Amino acid sequence: MLAKAPSLEADEVIVDLEDAVAPGDKEKARELAVAALRRGQLGRTTALRVNGRSTPWWEDDLRAAAKARPDVVVLPKVESPEDVSAAAERLPEGIGLEAQIETARGLVEAERIAAAGGGLEALVFGPADLAASLGVPVLTIGAGTSDTALARVVAGARAFGLQAVDGPHARLGDDLGLVVSARRALEHGYDGKWVIHPSQIEPVNFVFTPSPAEVERAKRILELGEGATRFHGELIDGASRRLADALLKRLPSSSGG
Repeated sequence: MLAKAPSLEADEVIVDLEDAVAPGDKEKARELAVAALRRGQLGRTTALRVNGRSTPWWEDDLRAAAKARPDVVVLPKVESPEDVSAAAERLPEGIGLEAQIETARGLVEAERIAAAGGGLEALVFGPADLAASLGVPVLTIGAGTSDTALARVVAGARAFGLQAVDGPHARLGDDLGLVVSARRALEHGYDGKWVIHPSQIEPVNFVFTPSPAEVERAKRILELGEGATRFHGELIDGASRRLADALLKRLPSSSGG
C-alpha cells in the first residue's frame, strides 16, 4: 500500500496508526510509517493519523510524528481544544493538524475545537465513531450520518477559516452509494472526502471538481459587474458573485491540489 501511494490521484495520503492497526501491531506500524514518511516516498500531501490522547500510544505516536515530519498529523476523537493544543505542543513548527470530530462530545464542542489554533487546518467528520457515540443503529461506516451533524462540523470549520473534510464510505463496490455520500457532503459545503480504496478516488474527485459548465457559468456571473441584474432568467447580485467565486476556488489550480 505504501509503495502504491505515490501513483494514486489523491490530494493527501494518510498513514494510519489508529483503527486500522491492531493493538499488538502498533509499534511495528509506527516504525514502518516513520520510515516511509522520512524517505518521502509517498508523494503529495502526507499525513499521519496517530492514536487518541486517551490511549497508551499517543505520546509515542507524536514523538514518531515529530521525527518523521509529515505535512499533517490527524488527531482522532478530538473532544476539546486542549486535545489540539496538547498535540501541537509536542510537534515541531510547520506540521499541520487535522481534528476528527467523531464523538457526541466532540460534536458539541466542534466550534471551540475549530478555534483552538496551534496549526489546526481542518475538521474531519468521523461517521462511524460518531454514529456509535450517538447510538445510531447501523453497522456500516458512513451509514446513518445526520444532516445536523454534517452541518455543525462544516459551520464550525468555516467560522474559523478551516477546511472541512467528510469521512469515508466503507461499502466497497457501491459506486452509487459512494457518489450519493460524496454529493451530500459537497452540498453541505465540504472540501473533500476520505476514501479507503483506490477505486473510490476517481468518483470522489469527480464529485468535488466543478464541471466545465459550472465553471463557465461562474465566470460569466463574475463578469456581469456590480449590482443586481438578470442572467438566464435568474436574479444575480452580490451573493451570487460570492457563490461563483467560492465555486471557482474549488478548482485544483486555485487550491494547489
